[in-house]
Amino acid sequence: MLNSAGSSGFAPGVELHVVVMAAGKGTRMKSAVPKVLHRLAGRALLDHVLDTAAGLKPLQCIVVTGHGAAEVEASLGAREDGRTTTRAVRQEPQLGTGHAVQQALPHLPDDGVVLVLSGDVPLIEADTLASLIAPASRLGRASAGEADAVQSEGALVLLTMDLPNPAGYGRIVRSSDGQQVQAIIEHKDATEAQRAITEVYSGILAAPSAALKTWLAALTNDNAQGEYYLTDVVRLAVASGHPVLAHRLADVVQVAGVNTPAQLAELERAWQQRHAQSLMAQGVRLADPARLDVRGTLRCGQDVEIDVNCVFEGDVVLGDGVRVGAHCVLKNVHVAAGAAIHPFTHIEGGSAPVQVGAGATVGPFARLRPGTVLGAQVHIGNFVEVKNSTLAAGAKANHLAYLGDATVGERVNYGAGSITANYDGANKHRTVIEDDVHVGSNCVLVAPITVGAGGTVGAGSTLTKSTAPGALTVARGKAMSVTGYKRPSKA
Repeated sequence: MLNSAGSSGFAPGVELHVVVMAAGKGTRMKSAVPKVLHRLAGRALLDHVLDTAAGLKPLQCIVVTGHGAAEVEASLGAREDGRTTTRAVRQEPQLGTGHAVQQALPHLPDDGVVLVLSGDVPLIEADTLASLIAPASRLGRASAGEADAVQSEGALVLLTMDLPNPAGYGRIVRSSDGQQVQAIIEHKDATEAQRAITEVYSGILAAPSAALKTWLAALTNDNAQGEYYLTDVVRLAVASGHPVLAHRLADVVQVAGVNTPAQLAELERAWQQRHAQSLMAQGVRLADPARLDVRGTLRCGQDVEIDVNCVFEGDVVLGDGVRVGAHCVLKNVHVAAGAAIHPFTHIEGGSAPVQVGAGATVGPFARLRPGTVLGAQVHIGNFVEVKNSTLAAGAKANHLAYLGDATVGERVNYGAGSITANYDGANKHRTVIEDDVHVGSNCVLVAPITVGAGGTVGAGSTLTKSTAPGALTVARGKAMSVTGYKRPSKA
């Protein structure tokens, strides 16, 4: 990788520049959203590519935008990390892949290596890209013992693959001995014999910067499409006596692109399956690896169990021994050791994660919203909603209740059907329920209010004033019974 001084751990001393092609419209997606902003595992396709590129620690990432340029460029705003410069250049009009990379020329120095990636190929791995960078660098070629002056500049390195049905891909044309790459022929320009070739170009290449700039400047649009093909740099490299290498990749999922919703769904499953296998390798027990969706970061301790059809979004941490029941959605939440999240629970944290304490139980059918902090051994039962509230150790709200903007003490028992009335129509107010309070069923606590420690609130009470510690408070209408009452009847 490149360190902060600009040297590469994959090829020490190499200055790496990444160009990501992200200008396509994606017509077959049938969407107003630019193709590279469609989401896989909860994140834009382009973000996956840029994250992988960042792992190589390049000096810069240049994103070539076109269709939906303003939206795509806006998505880059938060990527600056002080080490890699991320910038956008526009391709207007869009005249082919070679024309796209030409837009980056003013920002490419003569030194170093240029790595060209596609913004709609999200599963490419850093180790695969590293295998291209080293031979494309001057140091990489010299380390192979090649003393020739041209070869010491580094090779043009293509990432290729074999496909049983290569329709639509550029074919790799090799010399008669099968060793040397001579050209890439686009499908629409290929002869029948060339279309029978199964080795195809993935759209990813690495090249010495100075040489690539020369080849890009020499591109023409003399082809069936009238476009400037990036693949023509192979022909130009061969004509100049420059070495052209092909790194053939067996794992074709890494270079699978997204052109249709069906392809996006296929890659989603591929990504999720790989993530599931990684989790199980760490010891996580998944009831069914095929029914797991991680759309962010999921970190698990030892002896974690996850049932089917769970969705994890944002930043999720599951401590040792945590059990997550079927059909749960957890977003931005940290669950401490030994806690149990029962089926059909929905937890959604905000900028700060929801906190679920050690040994706590949540659900089934519970909802925890942003600002919720549960202490150890807290019980949140079925059809209970908690928002912007803290519940101290041992507190319980076991069913059919709402706690909003509340501070709940230790060992509080909060009855079924009770709510905190925290909103007056303009402002939110806080309810404080001190330690060891018992709130009966169907109570309304109208904030701002404090229920004193050890107090009891009788069932059906509506409280508008704070109560003293240890007091029994009942606030409900006097029961009235009318004998001989007859119900209205229809006329």
